[in-house]
Amino acid sequence: MPNIVVLVKQVPDTYSERKLSDGDKTLDRDSADAVLDEINERAVEEALLIKEASEGEVTVLSVGPDRATEAIRKALSMGADKAIHVSDAALHGADVIQTAKVLAAAIGKVDGVDLVIAGNESTDGVAGAVPAILAELLGYPQLTHARKVTVEGSAIKVERETSDGITHLEANLPAVVSVGEKINEPRYPSFKGIMAAKKKPVETLTVADLGLSADEVGLASAWTQVLEASPKPPRQAGQKVADEGDGGVKVAEYLVSQKLI
Repeated sequence: MPNIVVLVKQVPDTYSERKLSDGDKTLDRDSADAVLDEINERAVEEALLIKEASEGEVTVLSVGPDRATEAIRKALSMGADKAIHVSDAALHGADVIQTAKVLAAAIGKVDGVDLVIAGNESTDGVAGAVPAILAELLGYPQLTHARKVTVEGSAIKVERETSDGITHLEANLPAVVSVGEKINEPRYPSFKGIMAAKKKPVETLTVADLGLSADEVGLASAWTQVLEASPKPPRQAGQKVADEGDGGVKVAEYLVSQKLI
């Protein structure tokens, strides 16, 4: 009966324009539509599949502003049992190291954790570092970029796809697993699941509740900061080639001039 914690994050919709704030150059999350990150949906789905096979329990964990409850409720509507939401203004501008520290402290609030499942990287930061940092802080083995996960008793097995082929990983629980896009196809929440999610418990914690100081997190003490940013330049018109029997030659000459061939 594995006790699983799934990390989820609310991110700006990829179809919305993403902007940085004029002041501190952090992501302006209010300027875009927000959704549960797609890779997190796959992480939740994998946790639910393990739960259904072993009668475990799934706790959703998210660090984010009040608005992140929308992403949490979607994960609950998929079938997760309960949630923890870490929400504190002091977290504004937190980097991956600070975020991992907060996540580790929140996981410490869950009794008897056997498995932590996360996406390999978020679509807003795309750092891909939080699962590894979290595993180090928790002292758990990490099995990353999984495309298949199997839990057998106190052991976990993972298949990871690389450019050289398939790598097989195995470790004892508890462990941290990050999943890739090929892991599964997430289920759609049913109407029954959506209604049930409204009654599932969501515990809201602050940085102080986790035994951390506000000075340890946030933009002022972050290891990385954006100092300057400029908008993406507009696309320029392409070069037209009039084919007068020598179109292929002209295209080849252009590609050579651009050092593409």
